Amino acid sequence: MLSDHTALEVPVAVRERRVWRPRETGYYSRRELERQSGEYEAIIPISLAGWRPSIPAALVAELEDATAALVDFDSYADRRLSAASGTLGPMSAILLRSESASSSQIERLTSSARQLALAELGEASGANSRTVVGNVRAMEAALALADRLDAAAILQMHEALLSHQEDMAEYAGRWRDELVWIGAGDAGPIGAEFVAPHPEHLSAALADFERFIARDDLPVLLHVAVAHAQFETLHPFVDGNGRTGRAVAQAMLKAKGLVARTTVPISSGLLVDIDSYFDALTAFRAGDALPIARRFALAALAAAATGMTLIDDLAAALEGAYEKLAGVRSDAAARRVLPVLIGQPIVNATYLRSTLGLNEVAVKRALDTLVARGVLVESSGRRRNRTWAQPEMLAALDAYARRVRRGRR
Repeated sequence: MLSDHTALEVPVAVRERRVWRPRETGYYSRRELERQSGEYEAIIPISLAGWRPSIPAALVAELEDATAALVDFDSYADRRLSAASGTLGPMSAILLRSESASSSQIERLTSSARQLALAELGEASGANSRTVVGNVRAMEAALALADRLDAAAILQMHEALLSHQEDMAEYAGRWRDELVWIGAGDAGPIGAEFVAPHPEHLSAALADFERFIARDDLPVLLHVAVAHAQFETLHPFVDGNGRTGRAVAQAMLKAKGLVARTTVPISSGLLVDIDSYFDALTAFRAGDALPIARRFALAALAAAATGMTLIDDLAAALEGAYEKLAGVRSDAAARRVLPVLIGQPIVNATYLRSTLGLNEVAVKRALDTLVARGVLVESSGRRRNRTWAQPEMLAALDAYARRVRRGRR
């Protein structure tokens, strides 16, 4: 265990003083305009491209334990699911969706497993569900672009994220050209918890960030944690910085070879103690990367443990579904549907036709069989445009969400 006085030094982010004069848009009271008139301080980005850390031995041990847990999780998913009828692809999809949901929840954007599955079908009406689906698309883009992780790739991730938010679509895939801050209200940055760098600093800072993430001489989890903290400090977008930053973290885990087969829900581990996560980002800006390195190490351990349980629960649900189809022909369309349900536990006829390449008659026959055998239940209550749910898999996902929430107490 590291002592409270140990530190992992990074350059201290200095601040520059500027003057803010709020615009009179009619949205703010005279008192608020007066309060937001005056001096404020904004971060000036540090350089990390040439950072040479002196890593405490105790932190090295923690990072090694966490790294081993991630490697074990990745190989466990491969072993467990290859044995379960080749379901690694659908399981990777649901793990990625779980990571996306947890990452969104850090930003207080919540969506249940049922709502998110419906949103993937275009059936959900809630704005949060559509927003979380955007995060899924960003995570997918991150993993697809992991082999060329640069500024252009990050813009593509951000575009995938915000294009699903109607009120933010104009900012999707664009570096910001305005000042942003956290706290203090919309009228101005005076009194804000954090004021990001001014836009004119971003070009050089992002070039430095590219050079930093391209390095291969740092322990992977430390590299990911510090890169994440730097990205959150740059805050290069008008919105979606946290979710994009955690997508970049996933891309780095893949690019550095730590996770090869699936997605580790690191954000679920960060959710265990959100306050410590944000405190660690603050400590990083004050010159100490130790807290954020430890948060990522602890998050990796938690993510591996809860993720393995989720894999076991979903694999058990799948095995139970196969048992219910005892006596059904091995080449029946109903059997082909089962692995798909891990990645998409609520389906409709259109989804099955497009995913499995089945015709309308085959889909109807498969759905009839799955309902009759108790594998699926009709969940829409409609006569047309119906949906069917797999209760045990939804229950496994709900139990996973509860475990993550319990870890926060």
